[in-house]
Amino acid sequence: MSDAAVLERLLETIAARKQADPSESYTAKLLAKGVPKIAQKVGEEAVETVIEAMRGDRAALAAESADLLYHLLVLWTASGLDPADVWSKLAKRAGTSGLSEKAARK
Repeated sequence: MSDAAVLERLLETIAARKQADPSESYTAKLLAKGVPKIAQKVGEEAVETVIEAMRGDRAALAAESADLLYHLLVLWTASGLDPADVWSKLAKRAGTSGLSEKAARK
């Protein structure tokens, strides 16, 4: 399965879990708690990802990165953010110097 297909399948699963019973689905439970709790989980997973990167443990970094991506996609879903909007932002930045792009935001 391609990288993009993995993300698409995960997004579809997360969307389907919006209708699931929170007692039977971790994703449904997160979604029921709302954006603030999901955002907190994204922050926790980001910190854990950074810790594993600093430790140099590639397997743990991969696992924490997967957790971070999952929670980020749950946050997008809960927030009503269409992933296409994120992909569009990334596409617009392609080929642009990160320094130039950041300076243009000010």
